[in-house]
Amino acid sequence: MNKSDSNDTDYHPISCDSHDTFEIAVLHRTRVRLAWTEDGNLHTETLTPVDIETTNREEYLIARSDNGQTVRVRLDRVRSMQPL
Repeated sequence: MNKSDSNDTDYHPISCDSHDTFEIAVLHRTRVRLAWTEDGNLHTETLTPVDIETTNREEYLIARSDNGQTVRVRLDRVRSMQPL
């Protein structure tokens, strides 16, 4: 079996409490100030969460930026989320 066929990933599941916080933000479409790391860089942006999806056993927050762009953030890379 090669790497692309396996479900191996460096994803680390988040706590149930944290997951609940993301789900509530999606449910209420609460604008948040989200900080996350990606490719070794820290990103901070104001977003509106719209969904949570799972791909290859990794969970992602799907959100819209103020300019309408869709942003996909892996949940274990989120460093902070503050409601606005």
